[in-house]
Amino acid sequence: MNKIDFDWKPLAMVPVLALVVLPFIGSPSTWVTLTVAGLAMGMIIFVIASGLTLIFGLMDVLNFGHGVFIALGAFVATTVLGLMGNWTGSPELWRNLLAVFAAMAVAMAVAGAVGLAFERFIVRPVYGQHLKQILITMGGMIIGEELIKVIWGPQQIALPLPEALRGALLLGESAIEKYRLLAVVVGLLVFAVLAWTLSRTKIGLLIRAGVQDREMVEALGYRIRRLFVGVFVVGSALAGLGGVMWGLYQQNVTPQIGSQVNILIFIVIIIGGLGSTTGALIGALLVGLMANYTGFLLPKVALFSNIALMVAILLWRPQGVYPVANR
Repeated sequence: MNKIDFDWKPLAMVPVLALVVLPFIGSPSTWVTLTVAGLAMGMIIFVIASGLTLIFGLMDVLNFGHGVFIALGAFVATTVLGLMGNWTGSPELWRNLLAVFAAMAVAMAVAGAVGLAFERFIVRPVYGQHLKQILITMGGMIIGEELIKVIWGPQQIALPLPEALRGALLLGESAIEKYRLLAVVVGLLVFAVLAWTLSRTKIGLLIRAGVQDREMVEALGYRIRRLFVGVFVVGSALAGLGGVMWGLYQQNVTPQIGSQVNILIFIVIIIGGLGSTTGALIGALLVGLMANYTGFLLPKVALFSNIALMVAILLWRPQGVYPVANR
């Protein structure tokens, strides 16, 4: 999809959804607060889903064990931030940010390393076998959650925000939480890096070419298997990053934190279209906004609102809003 024929209709769905619910909410300040909260939640979901977008959409691997990398990233963050108490307890913003970024970096490194082993011993034997992929990756996630319990214990662990990231900023009468602004910035940065890498670099070109015609790319002398292993590691590392962000968003972590958001992740990928980074971003923003709006207006249907959203979009575009893989 090039710039000339870019389809703007799916992109317009985000502001349209926000404007449609404004009359029902009534208060503009409440609407602004809910909208920013929804966008921040959507950005965090996008970071988590972006890794699975690469693995599921580009490698055609149904990795139902993605949640274990989310949980791993969140628990690594509890350890790193716990060791940096002097930094997280400081009222200086730059110290808090350095502590959070250090936790993100360590979480990505650990999740990427575990992802390398996960691909080698669990996923590699079942490439091209979707049913076996579902079963064995779900088994891998269960084992991973139990190992997390062995290391960190089975109990819920608090993951409080650093001192300077607590509270909210006032925009008129609207309260905007500081951490949610940080989540939006990190999400946009991840999207920009992924979009640039996939569309403007040789590695991105090889990945997309390998998806379309793996045999031809290998015939040209490129080792697609190694490239796809790298994609899996990056996807796992992004899940670890998302785990840190989701844990700070919830301000607590449990071994099941990854499996709890797995459904949202697959909804986002299906809405966006398999393998589409832009589609995943739009899907995540729609999911985040829908969750916050329905949670405020109709709390009893909030759990089902995103499934209804997915069904509505698939009735309009059965392959998702920006599909790049025909499977």
